[in-house]
Amino acid sequence: MFPQPNRGKSSLFSDSISTSQKHRRYLLKGISWHQGTIKYLLFLSCLVISITNLYPASAHKVEISGDVGGTLHIEPNDNPRAGEPSQAWFALTRRGGKVIPLSQCNCQLAVYAEPYAAGEPPLLEPQLEPVAAERYQGIPGAEIVFPKAGIYELQLNGKPVSGARFRPFEFKFEVTVASGSAQNTRNLRDVNGDLVESESQQLPLWAIALPILGFVAILVVVLQSMRRSGE
Repeated sequence: MFPQPNRGKSSLFSDSISTSQKHRRYLLKGISWHQGTIKYLLFLSCLVISITNLYPASAHKVEISGDVGGTLHIEPNDNPRAGEPSQAWFALTRRGGKVIPLSQCNCQLAVYAEPYAAGEPPLLEPQLEPVAAERYQGIPGAEIVFPKAGIYELQLNGKPVSGARFRPFEFKFEVTVASGSAQNTRNLRDVNGDLVESESQQLPLWAIALPILGFVAILVVVLQSMRRSGE
């Protein structure tokens, strides 16, 4: 008689191989998942930190009066500072997109400190001059030095000169002015008479520490989860 093969031993060996392969696949799958999670968390944390450290984005102010649209931009970056010269320009366009240069507009600019009473004389009346800005040529512009931090209103009134074809308009733009670097006091009165704290170019510590602490906490949770799955 021929010796019978040890079926139990063979079955045990095959079961061991199958279990080992399953365990290996499970480990590889777990490692791959954790690597993908860590990469995603790193990307998310970097994105949060970068957004937190960004300064407020500049945005042009747009108003419409009759058939004329007006866009205000103030250099630098729509963030004027008290006591520092700021270049303001107004892109005026008729309906359809045609630009209205200063040569075709009898325009006047008045600057008020908010709040102000009706009939109150303007705080400033800057002289308008034709300027070139972005894709616009010859549009109204003026250099403005805001005396203090606070909220101001810029009023631009315009009428067509002889030969120009647009309706008279009036635009009112609200502008927030920050404390200037030339001001040495920590606390000062703004144009509205309120006590304000001068702004700093740096972000507060909590704004920097918060996303970092959040990332560390998430990383600890992920590492603990990896440790449990490896046991």
